[in-house]
Amino acid sequence: MYAITIPQPGGPEALTWAEVPDPVAGDGEVVVEVAATAVNRADLLQRQGFYDPPPGAAPYPGLECSGRIAEVGPGVSGWEVGDEVCALLAGGGYAQKVAVPSGQLLPVPKGIDLVTAAALPEVTATVWSNVFLTAHLRPGETLLVHGGSSGIGTMAVQLGKAIGATVAVTAGSAEKLAACRELGADILINYREQEFDKLVTADVILDIMGAKYLGRNVDTLAVNGRLVIIGLQGGVSGELNLATLLSKRAAVVATSLRPRPLDEKATIVAAVREHVWPLIEAGGVRPVVDRTLPLTEAAEAHRVVDGSTHIGKVLLTTA
Repeated sequence: MYAITIPQPGGPEALTWAEVPDPVAGDGEVVVEVAATAVNRADLLQRQGFYDPPPGAAPYPGLECSGRIAEVGPGVSGWEVGDEVCALLAGGGYAQKVAVPSGQLLPVPKGIDLVTAAALPEVTATVWSNVFLTAHLRPGETLLVHGGSSGIGTMAVQLGKAIGATVAVTAGSAEKLAACRELGADILINYREQEFDKLVTADVILDIMGAKYLGRNVDTLAVNGRLVIIGLQGGVSGELNLATLLSKRAAVVATSLRPRPLDEKATIVAAVREHVWPLIEAGGVRPVVDRTLPLTEAAEAHRVVDGSTHIGKVLLTTA
């Protein structure tokens, strides 16, 4: 088969289309013939040599995919060759085939085409695990989503509204804020022109910036608020005012999804199937796709995501 490889870390031009060995389904795994994958910021970090896949994962980028099951390994039940699926991956989505632990498989939701389904696994698993399983967002609370027009952001807006929360977002342009409004966002903040900590008080904050926003995020939290940090685009080291945190009885949590053990990922995926898939199939929640490119044009897709000119997800197809 062919895959996007990274012979040497570097810019988008480091991504190389090359022939590689076919994957084999191990115990508890299936092999998926990939129809599409999606570009995530973790892929950009991996390309630059900053974020290696966990041990045992495929060495190619790609944290999610959609496709058809081509092989079922020993110990797998409930899935058959030919089933249309999408999957959460530890790596390997930028390839024509990938081996996947069966606990990380999801059926393609009714009403969603096979290619578009590649936009779902990583964002739904990230948002559900952090906003709901970790931060326990409840109806009537306020959720602040930084980067509201991103793939994760567009899903967080929709799921927050679906459970009855008030949703505030930050984004860097009128176009991106308008897209968030269309998805249901109640409070729109242009971070280039406005200070979010002066405009909203939030029970839950989903943050991709890390150090740059740490102090302001804590200031923004309500009493008993929960700050969940899932990205470090604004740096890794910041100063935390513990007195403010104590006075609010608030919590700061930092999480990542990719390196989690298989059983934890399977638990998250099962929760997504139970709680999120019905919302998608009912039409109340949808994947947001900015554009779709051939897998052989992965370098261009990385330039788009790196430039933050997109809204929602950028997909890559094998066909």
